[in-house]
Amino acid sequence: MDGMLSQDEINALLSGGIPDAAPADPPEAEASPAPGGGEELTDEEKDAIGEVANISMGTSATTLYSLVNRKVNITTPVVDMATWDIIVSEYERPCVFIKIKYTEGLEGTNILILKEHDVKIITDLMMGGDGTNIEDTELTDIHLSAISEAMNQMMGSSATSLSSMLGRMIDISPPEANLVDVAGLEKQEDISSFLLGRFVRITFRMQIGDLVDSKIMQLYPVDFAKNLYDYFMDSQEPEAPPAPEPAAPTMAAPSMGAPSMGQSMGAPSMGAPSMPPPSMGVPNMGAPAMDFSMGMGMQPQMGAPQMGMGMPNINIQPASFTPFSTDVSAMQSQENIALIKDVPLEVTVELGRTSKAISDILDFAPGTIIELDKIAGEPVDVLVNGKLVAKGEVVVIEENFGVRVTEIIN
Repeated sequence: MDGMLSQDEINALLSGGIPDAAPADPPEAEASPAPGGGEELTDEEKDAIGEVANISMGTSATTLYSLVNRKVNITTPVVDMATWDIIVSEYERPCVFIKIKYTEGLEGTNILILKEHDVKIITDLMMGGDGTNIEDTELTDIHLSAISEAMNQMMGSSATSLSSMLGRMIDISPPEANLVDVAGLEKQEDISSFLLGRFVRITFRMQIGDLVDSKIMQLYPVDFAKNLYDYFMDSQEPEAPPAPEPAAPTMAAPSMGAPSMGQSMGAPSMGAPSMPPPSMGVPNMGAPAMDFSMGMGMQPQMGAPQMGMGMPNINIQPASFTPFSTDVSAMQSQENIALIKDVPLEVTVELGRTSKAISDILDFAPGTIIELDKIAGEPVDVLVNGKLVAKGEVVVIEENFGVRVTEIIN
């Protein structure tokens, strides 16, 4: 042997096996993974996690639209495994890490990574700006607080979607936003311990109007992703059908010279001579009434009194009702119009009407004369609550105008 351990021996050492073995230090390229980082997701698990992330992030996009008042589009996610070195290679400049902790329904933490430039645009739009002229803007605590609030609403709506999808209550704590220089960070465990090993990376493409077109990432611990997959698959299982109710016991027809259950018509029963089947629904004298159905033999007709069974006769009569009165005048005489006499109504006297184009109305000025469709001396219309009820002529009562009713409109 050349002194190197096989992968099985390394796994045994990590799990506590071979306590007295003293293995040689493995080369740098084959260093043992960090605790909790050696697991992988299957293709089926990746597909399920992508489906869950797609639905929850779609809800988040709707929430972000209401915050920035711009069209937001987040594309279908891509799920893969990643390490901190991969994140560093793809995010060379400072970026914003948003830590989201689940407090109910799920256990664990995930991290959302946004580029510094995207955060500046989003927060500027939230503060009433147009998302431009941000190059010289420094990312301050105000920006981080604003993006934390935006992520709180976005991930809150995402948690609501997850609750509906997984059939369990899911809640999060307020997100924490930090500006991180990934290239200069020495201890990634300062952000979260699961970043020391391999973790699940979900990559989205985010577009906000014509201002943002970049990539955002969500990082999951492997055990969190596997739990999410288990909950998702449990929610997809169809409900078990209800257990069938036990069948009611079948009562056998008594053999009183009639064919027994399951016997063909005309076959003798108990040595008695065969009898023709009774007609359907007609009680058989001295025996319970039988109904004949095809292929099912004869069934006793339960609940109906049988003749010759010793039950008393029941006197049944049709129900009788008193006819309603058709005398309308008697009903009208009972009405009391006095109950509504004090209800106020609006009375309007219309002198006349006309139609004008908008251009003519815009030319109105003091002194403008408007010609109406009524001829001089023609009766005016009297309307009550907008309904024509009478016609009359205009009179003057002391210093006020009045109307003398000349005709009642039927």
